[in-house]
Amino acid sequence: MRVLLSAFLKKEDGAVTVDWVVLTAAIVGLCIAAYTAAETATLGLRDGVSAELVRQNDF
Repeated sequence: MRVLLSAFLKKEDGAVTVDWVVLTAAIVGLCIAAYTAAETATLGLRDGVSAELVRQNDF
């Protein structure tokens, strides 16, 4: 019994899996943040272009 417990405690496979899960979650979070920033900037640009086109058509 003691040998099995010792062998179990020496294995690191589970720790590597946890590391990959945390790393993947961080990457997904950064992608969501980048998408949100790009969407906000794009919507601002769209509104600016739209306003300029309306202004040009008023002349």
